[in-house]
Amino acid sequence: MSFDTVIIGGSYAGMAAGLQLARARRKILLIDAGQPRNRFTSHSHGFLTQDGAPPAEIAAEARSQLMEYPTVEWHTGRVEAVTGAADNFLVALADGSTYQARRIILAAGVTDELPGLPGLAELWGKRVFHCPYCHGYELGKEGIGVLATSELAMPHGLMLPDWGATTLFLNDAFEPNAEQLAQLKARGTQVEYGAAARISAQAEGVELVMQDDRVFPLEGLFVAPRIHLSPLAAQLGCELEESPMGNIVKTDAMQATSIPGVFACGDLARGAGSVTFAVADGAMAGLSTHRTLMSGI
Repeated sequence: MSFDTVIIGGSYAGMAAGLQLARARRKILLIDAGQPRNRFTSHSHGFLTQDGAPPAEIAAEARSQLMEYPTVEWHTGRVEAVTGAADNFLVALADGSTYQARRIILAAGVTDELPGLPGLAELWGKRVFHCPYCHGYELGKEGIGVLATSELAMPHGLMLPDWGATTLFLNDAFEPNAEQLAQLKARGTQVEYGAAARISAQAEGVELVMQDDRVFPLEGLFVAPRIHLSPLAAQLGCELEESPMGNIVKTDAMQATSIPGVFACGDLARGAGSVTFAVADGAMAGLSTHRTLMSGI
């Protein structure tokens, strides 16, 4: 079966791209494995008209609206490979099905590499977060922690005092230099040396225990995980670029990748995760894809 565009990833970015193409009466297919990156959190914040709504409800409503367009199809599954070139891509799925497409939009394939601290993975998205703008406000004004895994903890350490009293736990991951310590002090961030041993949920917040048995009650903890991309972008030969969080797919202002006919949007093409950014980038990818279909470029 052939489509104008196959969109790999049916979360916020993918559906936003699909909506632009659907409204241009283009035949599109969204393929989604059902593993959105923010599936671990119960509420989404910062997205106009949907502030505080459960992420799954936002996605379900978006899909319901998108599927009202007669040129849209949906396939639940995992893409194993994408080959070919513009106007003749072949998308192969793990279930053995294949589809042809004139254009490809990559909108999925990011996984988070979390610190190996015992208890942290179970609290990810509940009391352990990566985005202050998404979750800082709900933590109140006291007891916010930052767990360092590298020097990437510095932006969190400098930013989070706007949301509440902040402690940066260096965790033997890096040691701030004199200038960095001065910046942290100026922001009112407390610095704690030594390695963390474990974290656990409490009635309100979490408890971080250090290897020397010091105990810190916190309302929440922030970390900066490394991200990893699926192999699809590399299979297609898309150029990557380094972000503070890890490699992302390099795109231009129109969300076009280095490979003609391939566009990318959402978290895999931006060094920050946000529903608002994902929707905006997806919309741009969709209309940009339509313009190349329209012009034949």
